[in-house]
Amino acid sequence: MELKTIGIIKSDFSTKFGLPRQSGLAVSSYSYVEILPPYNSADAFRGITEYSHLWILWGFNKNPEREEFSPTVRPPKLGGNKRVGVFATRSPNRPNPIGLSCVKLLSVEATGDKTLLKISGADMADGTPVYDIKPYLPYTDCVPNARGSFGEDLPKVSLYVDFPQVLLDKFDKDKQQGLIEALSLDPRPGYHEDDRLYGFLYCGKDVRFKVKDKTLTVVEIV
Repeated sequence: MELKTIGIIKSDFSTKFGLPRQSGLAVSSYSYVEILPPYNSADAFRGITEYSHLWILWGFNKNPEREEFSPTVRPPKLGGNKRVGVFATRSPNRPNPIGLSCVKLLSVEATGDKTLLKISGADMADGTPVYDIKPYLPYTDCVPNARGSFGEDLPKVSLYVDFPQVLLDKFDKDKQQGLIEALSLDPRPGYHEDDRLYGFLYCGKDVRFKVKDKTLTVVEIV
């Protein structure tokens, strides 16, 4: 059975690079799920605001398709050198390019034939297709003693962000904290180089930065 696209993500992040690597890491920025016809009926979302969080099932549309199946991948978090079984990772290079994210529901905006779900904590780029939406149930979806393998064994990275005010002011006030938070999570690949110039698109602008000694410095906004 073919998956149906029920919505499209509207986000300030245009590319994969720069996005948080997992959902729930960056909560200061928000995005939208724009529901497409015929699924945009307000009745289809009756009662959804009684839940604080949602599961989003979506597609890796920005990942190039592979002709042959690869049973192993090289996770960036392991430096890009160690191979791990694809089903033991959340790599986008999968037999079916499907992602799963837990996000916080901020509001539902339904006007006329348009329905928008405002969410935070998303790890999906602008234009990402959404296949399904389900409520997050704390009593069954949260497993307190679960093990996370290499996903939690390595220390969390938090960089100090040196963002000159004159450059930060190129963004609207309500967009600034979300960008700073995304930068603090270190968007570089696991096998990065210090002093190299990196950049990604945010709100239609190219954010260029360098990292040295746990400090990320924004050097240019284009």
